[in-house]
Amino acid sequence: MIQKYMRTFLPVDYTVTDWASIQPFYSNLLDRDLASLEDLIRFLADWSELEGVLEEDAGWRYIHTSCDTVDVAAKNRYEYYITDIAPHVAAVTDQLHQKVLAAKEVHTLRKEAQYDIFFRKIENQLRCYRTENIPIQTEIQLNTSKFGVISAAMVVEIGGKECTLQQAAAHLESTDRVFRKEVYDKVQQRRLQDKDALNGLYSSLIQQRHQLALNAGFKNFRDYAFVSMNRFDYTPADCFTFHTAIREEIVPLLNELAADRKKQLGLVRLQPFDHAVDLQGRKPLRPFRDPTELIAKTIKVFDRLDPFLADCLRTMEQMGHLDLASRKGKAPGGYNYPLDETGVPFIFMNAAATLGDLLTMLHEGGHAVHSFLVHGLRLNAFKHCPSEIAELASMSMELLTMPHWDLFFANQEELNRAKKDHLIHVISCLPWMATIDAFQHWVYENPDHTLEERAANWNRIFSSFSDSITDWTDYELVKNHLWQKQLHLFEVPFYYIEYAIAQLGAIGVWKNALENPKQALQDYLNALKLGHTASMRKVYQTAGVAFDFSRAHIRSLVQCVRQAWAAL
Repeated sequence: MIQKYMRTFLPVDYTVTDWASIQPFYSNLLDRDLASLEDLIRFLADWSELEGVLEEDAGWRYIHTSCDTVDVAAKNRYEYYITDIAPHVAAVTDQLHQKVLAAKEVHTLRKEAQYDIFFRKIENQLRCYRTENIPIQTEIQLNTSKFGVISAAMVVEIGGKECTLQQAAAHLESTDRVFRKEVYDKVQQRRLQDKDALNGLYSSLIQQRHQLALNAGFKNFRDYAFVSMNRFDYTPADCFTFHTAIREEIVPLLNELAADRKKQLGLVRLQPFDHAVDLQGRKPLRPFRDPTELIAKTIKVFDRLDPFLADCLRTMEQMGHLDLASRKGKAPGGYNYPLDETGVPFIFMNAAATLGDLLTMLHEGGHAVHSFLVHGLRLNAFKHCPSEIAELASMSMELLTMPHWDLFFANQEELNRAKKDHLIHVISCLPWMATIDAFQHWVYENPDHTLEERAANWNRIFSSFSDSITDWTDYELVKNHLWQKQLHLFEVPFYYIEYAIAQLGAIGVWKNALENPKQALQDYLNALKLGHTASMRKVYQTAGVAFDFSRAHIRSLVQCVRQAWAAL
């Protein structure tokens, strides 16, 4: 169903070894005369091919080390790329950026929207690039990998069995409150063992990122990040407005849900370990037994939506591009990693048979479909979308598949329960997204803060976006360090508000699907096919939704979702 990119610039049998083997291809590009439009177009195509080969090679190095954080050989290969190849690529890429913008025919290509965005991104990269930042970026990349190593080593014993924290979290759905508390306490105590190491790691990353920004002429890393991430469609001020809208429209709902939970569970105090258990005391939902069943049923769900979607996952399964099980030594979290030359991405996750794991599979499956849809675009850069678009792909897939969840839940009561739980989650997760984003703004606006100031401001921000019903007595230290579980803070700073923006877009796609499923799915696929050849607003418009995070828009979407879960 998909063909690997056929090389025309690099030898077919070429594999990345070291910088010496790569340098001749870059020298070839740097030496070219870009006198005509044809020269420029050929130059961009060859440069794109070279980037695709390098990015796929780097991708596999990252995948292997996250699948097994204790594999020394994989760690060394990944770190070699970061220290001995990436710095050279960064330096020569800056030269290519300057060369291409100096070409006289650039103005001709800029008349096409897809190329205009491409050249605007190059201008941003030139603005952010400084030679003195290369060694700092290398150190940052090495530091970020430490988070996965620290997290992967976290295990606890539950019922005489060693569990990863992801596996242990599934027990928080237990109807036995004493057991829930025991599990929660063990998980948090294990996390707190590494609180100092993670605080130290984060402090180092903050200072390194702040120095990047200063070197490039920015006041702080937040301002640098908005340029380097090519956020053409909104500003930090828009984020603050969004935070306020979420606080005013969603937090009251959190209080309502928490008060109802406390009442239905018959509790004097609603505590942090009481939020995952079913309100009616029913057993936890277990939509699948193991990763094999998870992928088999997900393929069937996708097949019902559109056979093309199922073929994407089948291809990945046949090629061994799935690692779904949770195990000791595996990095936390989940991702879909695009592989630009092959065209078939890789899904990584930590499944423990929960509803959340099903949603992760559907979410990453949406990213995977997106990777397949953009594979044929002309330039490698066109395939790499800003996260606001990428997350629209994944979050919409979660909701679009809901009519077919009977494949996971044969019992109608469980099916309705799963749908309702997810619809509540779709809305109630928005404040956490705002919390992480607001925290990052404060952190990088105040890079020289103390650990005490960090904890105080985390608590201030967390409390402003949380319900006031949950009692954190005896868990104050846990609350102070809740942020440490969020991978994005360490590995991909300022990548989180995109989830909230995309969640609103996904609700819009789902709302359209309630009225016309086929048209909504087609609009969604048409939007994804654009890749990054159009603005965020244009992509959202193509999907049939608004790129809008105003208070009024949020209120209208919340009302729609609340009506749907009330009907269940």
